[in-house]
Order: sequence, then structure tokens, then C-alpha cells
Amino acid sequence: MHGAYPILGCEEAKTFEAQYFAGDESREWTAMQAAGRAVAHGIVEDFREIGTWPVQARVHVLAGKGHNAGDALIAATELRRLFPDTVVNVSFFFGERALRPLARRAWNELAAAGVNMEATYATEEPDVVIDGVFGFQFCPPLDASTAMRLARVNAAPARLRAAVDLPSGLGEANAYRADFTYATGILKTPLLDLPNAGRVRFLDLGFFGKCNHYGYAMQGLGGGVLDSLRALRPARCDKRDFGHVLVVAGSRRYGGAALMATLAALRGGAGLVTAAVPESLAAVFAAKAPEAMWLALPETSEGGLALEGRHLVREAFARATAVVLGPGLGAERETLAFASEVARESPHPLLIDADALRPEIVSAGHAPRVLTPHAGEWTRIAGFVPEGAVVIRKGPITRIELMGPGGAPNGPVYHGFSGGPVLARGGSGDVLAGLVGAMLAGTPTDLLGAAARGVAWHGAAADALARSRGARAVLTTELLDFLGPALRP
Repeated sequence: MHGAYPILGCEEAKTFEAQYFAGDESREWTAMQAAGRAVAHGIVEDFREIGTWPVQARVHVLAGKGHNAGDALIAATELRRLFPDTVVNVSFFFGERALRPLARRAWNELAAAGVNMEATYATEEPDVVIDGVFGFQFCPPLDASTAMRLARVNAAPARLRAAVDLPSGLGEANAYRADFTYATGILKTPLLDLPNAGRVRFLDLGFFGKCNHYGYAMQGLGGGVLDSLRALRPARCDKRDFGHVLVVAGSRRYGGAALMATLAALRGGAGLVTAAVPESLAAVFAAKAPEAMWLALPETSEGGLALEGRHLVREAFARATAVVLGPGLGAERETLAFASEVARESPHPLLIDADALRPEIVSAGHAPRVLTPHAGEWTRIAGFVPEGAVVIRKGPITRIELMGPGGAPNGPVYHGFSGGPVLARGGSGDVLAGLVGAMLAGTPTDLLGAAARGVAWHGAAADALARSRGARAVLTTELLDFLGPALRP
């Protein structure tokens, strides 16, 4: 997939780097400089979630012996270049004399810029801690002295904790606890599971070029996944060229979910959007989103979609190119039976979300489908997902996989790392459903690509929102306002 990159195991990464650098120290130094600078810029970007870069910011570097230490020291040098008043403290965990040649070269450059050396953790609360103690060749367990020093670092206050490549100590009890881990050049498989890695950022150093990496079992979604959305639209085009999304969603109790999914489909660039919702909501929602066509469906006494509305949805199928089913439907028996009929009869690619993620619905019919479960919903439907379905498993790291025979992935499993805790609020999944629905409507034969673009765009918008307004005092619907800026990095 265009814009994806391989995720390698530690031994694979070791072999790759040995072949890539072939012992050329000058090439390794160039890569180290690029890695360190990229870490610094990543830290500055992510710090925006908690405020502007402080005047006389305090940066504390934890340095080991090798390349990770070099990356961290160069990052500090770059931060000093960007913000000359930044104060840098360096703690050498194994002594300055233990530095290997390239790490020593990085230290010499930083020392020339002016730093403080401390044998223990800085007494003043740092704004940023950068962990460069151990790299991916670390072999557990931690020795007692290092474990004690890392425990002290973890216990002390800091505004942002960064790790280079992998958090030192991996997943051991006293391992370094990062807010962000910056994977330099190669993202390694331990980062998929380490709870102390924080949020993972891949820093592309150009190791893999721009080729198709289909042969790798695990891959990450890079910014290039969105390149097709950033391109100019054709000069001679029509609204029908960009697809028609039919959103079948909502109930009297959960009407907001239908509205958010519809708004996301509109913002996602679909040429046309029809929203089929309970009749008590249609007029109100039409005033809030007049760009959509609102189809009022009969509802049950409890406010869910009633079976008698099936013929209206069948008629709407004739104009659609993709269907979004599920946001805010509720769990009434009649409504779920209605949703099963929609899934069974849909002639178009189908995104199934939220309350519609049930065995009898995800397995109904023959239309190509994308499923968007969180962990609990996945437990409910695992074992019932048909071969050929694309599954977006939502979480801190989102997995996207094409299902093969027996429930095993057919091809690479893609991982989305963007978004973060700003998405841990009600409605973010409804926005994702509408966004992926718009992608499906525009490219109805490319389910995997549509899912990847939707996940990557959703996450990029969430990052942009958090960096602009913080991650706490925001509304889910504000994601919609950052979809455009996310395509203009």
C-alpha cells in the first residue's frame, strides 16, 4: 500500500541495518544526525498538546553508550538550535568514557553548545526527558543500579517523557515510562504491545524508499497514505464522481451518532450523502446539515428504526455507492432485525459499526464490508466475520486487516498510530464511520485502501486538534474542523 512502511522484529532490524549501512560509519553518522533532529522536531510538535515551548525550557537527556544515546544527544543539540535559551542536563548512565565513537561525536557537538552534566537525575523538574539509555539490542534483565535510576526518573515529575526507538528496559517493572516513543527509521514490533511506550511516532529516515512493502506481515500507516486526498481534484468533474454515501443510523436515544456520521461523510468529500434516520429526527437534522438528503424512516415505539422502513432503504440503494450502517441504532430487537435486512440486501460496499456489530448482521448478505469494532465488539463478532471483510480494530493502536479463511489475516496487517487520547471520547467512532464511508463511496472496489485512508485521516485530524486546543477540553465534533488542516501539513 502506498504510504505504508514495514514493522520489523528486533532481529530483523539488526540484520537490515547491518546490510543497509555495511559498516560505513559516515553513513551511520548521517542517519544518526537525521534521527536526532527528527526526534527533536517530533518532541516540539507533541509538546504543543500541553502548551507552547517554555522560555528556558529544561531538557534532561538520559544517555547510555551507543546509537540511542547519540540520537538523544543530537536531539538536545537541535532543541538548543531551535530554542537557544533551552537548558540541557545530561546524565550518563555508564559514564562519559563508555560512549561509543558516534555517540561521543554527538556528545562533543552538544557539549560545545553548552550543557550541564549530572551524575543523577536533575533536581529541577524538567520540561522534557529524553531516554537514550538502551537501544533495541538490549537484553533483559535490567541491572539493579540502572533499574533504580530509571525508577527514580519515573517517579520524578516531568511534563513530557520521550524515548528514542524503544523505552529503555522494554517492559520490565522499572523500565522507563514514556509519553511518546520516537521510532527512528524502523518501527519495531515490541512497540505494538509495550504499555510503557506511550504513543508511538514513526520517524521516516528513508530506509525503505517508496516501494511497495507487501511482503512484510506487519506495516504502519505513514503520512503518504493520504497523498491521493491531498492531490487536486479533476477540473472537469461532477458530484457523482465522488460517490454517494447512504447512512442508515440513529435512534431517538442516540440521534447524535447519526448526525456525526453524516457530517463526517460530508466532510470526507463524498459528492452526495443521504441519511436514513428515525422520522422524529429528520427535520431537526436537516436544519443542522442541509447539505445531506434526509430520509425519514418509520420508527418503533422506543424510537428505533422499524422494519416497515425496509422498502425506503431499498429505494435509496439505487442511488448510493456505499452504505454506512449502525451508528446510534440502539439494541431493540426489531431495529436489529431491520439492520440484518439492510446488510443482507445491500448491493454496495457496506461499513458496519457500533450497535450493528453483531454476528447475525456482520455475516448477513454478500456485499463487501468493512467492520469497525472496538475491543469489546470484536469479542462479540470474532468467529463470524466473513472471508474478504476488512476489519478496523479500534484502539490506542488501530489494526486494519483483510480477513482470510479461518479468521486469519490475508496479507499484511496495517497499524495506525496517530490520534491518541483525544479520541477517547464518545462519538469519535461515529466520525470514523462516516469518514471511511466517504472513502468507500469514492473507491468502492478498494476496501482496504478506503479503510486505511479513513483511519489515517481521522488520526491526523485528532493530532491536529490536540496540538491546537489540547486533548481535554474539546468536543468530538471539533474533529471535523481539523480534517481539512490535516491534509495540509
